Amino acid sequence: MTRRGIFSVVIVLLVICGLCSVSASQAASSNSEKKPELLSSGLDKRFIDTGADPCVDFFQYACGNFTKYYPIPNDRSGYGTGSMIADRNESILHSMLERAAAGGVERTPNEQKIGDYYASCMDTDTINKKGLEPLQPELDRIAALKDKSELTALLAHFQLINVNAFFGFGEQQDFKDATRQIASVDQGGFGLPERDYYFRSGDAAEKTRKQYVQHITNMLKLMGEPESTAASDARSIMQLETALAKVSLDITSQRDPNKVYHLMQVAELQKLTPNLEWSRFLTEAGAPSVTQLNVTNPEFFKGLSALLDGTDMNTIKTYLRWQVISSTEGLVLPKAFDDEHFDFYNHKLRGQPEQRARWKRCVQATDGALGEALGQVYVAQEFPSSSKEATVQMVKDIESAMDQDIDTLTWMSGETKVRAKAKLHAVADKIGYPDRWRDYSKLTITRDDAFGNVQRGIVFENLRQMAKIGKPVDRGEFGMSPPTVNAYYNPSMNDINFPAGILQPPLFDPKASDAENYGHIGGIIGHELTHGFDDEGRQFDGNGNLSDWWTAEDGKKFDEKADCTVKEYSSFVAVDDAKVNGKLTLGENTADNGGLRLAYMAFLEDASRKNIDLKKKQDGYTPIQQFFLGHGQSWCGSTRPEQLRLQVQTDPHSPRQFRVNGVVQNMPEFGEAFGCKAGQPMMPQNVCRVW
Repeated sequence: MTRRGIFSVVIVLLVICGLCSVSASQAASSNSEKKPELLSSGLDKRFIDTGADPCVDFFQYACGNFTKYYPIPNDRSGYGTGSMIADRNESILHSMLERAAAGGVERTPNEQKIGDYYASCMDTDTINKKGLEPLQPELDRIAALKDKSELTALLAHFQLINVNAFFGFGEQQDFKDATRQIASVDQGGFGLPERDYYFRSGDAAEKTRKQYVQHITNMLKLMGEPESTAASDARSIMQLETALAKVSLDITSQRDPNKVYHLMQVAELQKLTPNLEWSRFLTEAGAPSVTQLNVTNPEFFKGLSALLDGTDMNTIKTYLRWQVISSTEGLVLPKAFDDEHFDFYNHKLRGQPEQRARWKRCVQATDGALGEALGQVYVAQEFPSSSKEATVQMVKDIESAMDQDIDTLTWMSGETKVRAKAKLHAVADKIGYPDRWRDYSKLTITRDDAFGNVQRGIVFENLRQMAKIGKPVDRGEFGMSPPTVNAYYNPSMNDINFPAGILQPPLFDPKASDAENYGHIGGIIGHELTHGFDDEGRQFDGNGNLSDWWTAEDGKKFDEKADCTVKEYSSFVAVDDAKVNGKLTLGENTADNGGLRLAYMAFLEDASRKNIDLKKKQDGYTPIQQFFLGHGQSWCGSTRPEQLRLQVQTDPHSPRQFRVNGVVQNMPEFGEAFGCKAGQPMMPQNVCRVW
């Protein structure tokens, strides 16, 4: 019942953290871990490569020495500025959880839950002793299947525990009526990162497919199958998943809200897939009374029906066993399963040499299951009201800059400008943490049951989501836990969201100069705000409804300007033969470019208010140079080649170096600040600009 696929078009992430939360790891003593250092505020001159020419490669200039001080750790597939912040947050949460896990009658109900959840995750002796016993009831359900008529009830149960066999089910805001929550079914059911992994040509793609089949084989062997049977079953599973992929939308098409919105009566979905009983499915999956729902890809469900009809029961049961084991959190399985999962998904796909320390993974798992319970403790300790107030003021400044920027656009008509401003003025700003904390009182967490804690947490969250259907939308809800180092814009909510975790040095620091803060967090704020007006966000109005509020001529001009960005970024080579996908990354690239421009405008206004001398150098740089260096150092870091290949094929965000160079080369103000000459790489003759 994960909303990952359904929600992908609704929430646009910044991913400043990049690869900081990649899962993995073997047990390691927390006492041997070095606590992350406090991060420098503003600019870190250690990272600047003075031997590089900022007009040729600004990323190298701003960040060229970063890896000398912070090489990629063996337990990561990439490491950068956001990772450093996440490391510090992780250490803080670790201390909190160790205290909560120590027990004591004085613990609050939430402290009991987070402490015992974490403690059970760390208890590898009990987890290994239990083996697959906790999973046996699910495997028994599969074994008991007599015919395909019994699939409906089983698939509904599996959705409740996040086993998305064949498809995904969840809830969402209605794209065309943002006041209501509706049910939604989405394509799904395959284990490679996205559909084109099953069809992409080339040696690298073929190697990945072979490794995936071997991974399935290895997992089935661990479950007790003889090697020859496991190998045969793995090939059957791959064949079935490939058939599912054939009727699926590609990852770029899924960015278009019109391509993933098809409101249907339940009876219409029933006609598409007559071999599943949808009314029964909805009831047993925990949904309230539902008469209509969003079918994101009707052709997928039509193809799924044919696939179910044409696949024998033994293959279906084999596929379901694989889905159960592959969907289960590796932390709560015996070590051999956890290691095998890591070997394929993190080592082979991402190039990560080794697992992360178990305590780090257990901190992440606890945050994932009990994020607002843990977040309350984090906010009280780490996020003063002054930080929230300062961020709110900067957000208002940048929103004001966009208001002024809309007035200056020569390509947009007055009619569309009025509507654009109406949407801008309706944007809700969510900073730090929710006004109302989530209630976990009905969730049972016990100290000696890691598997049960994970399963109960999943069911609790899925039922919470299901309960939204048919009710008014809760516009105060946060989509990320407070300690998260990230941010997002939600077009259906028309809100921008900045958890407390991202609002700390070096991205935000009251002690840093205004120029540095506007270059760092200001660019991030502008990024999220611009998402409301990128190629996806612009299709939603100020109320969050999917509605075309543009004149036909203005829409055409927008597409022409966006096409310039598509072509520009498509020319960037990430690694070997893998280039950036300009269409997949269009929204994020638009937000990167527009966001920094808005931050720049807001900074100039701030400097005027405070009489800041923009030509006076401080510590070797003018305020405008500091602004751009702040932006550049937001993305310092490096990424392993395997992860880069995966990123450009699956991620709507461009690799870090292009989030720097791709932006500044489109801002003549940068070239002027650093004395660049026309025609140099960072000051080309022709630039792309949407906002």
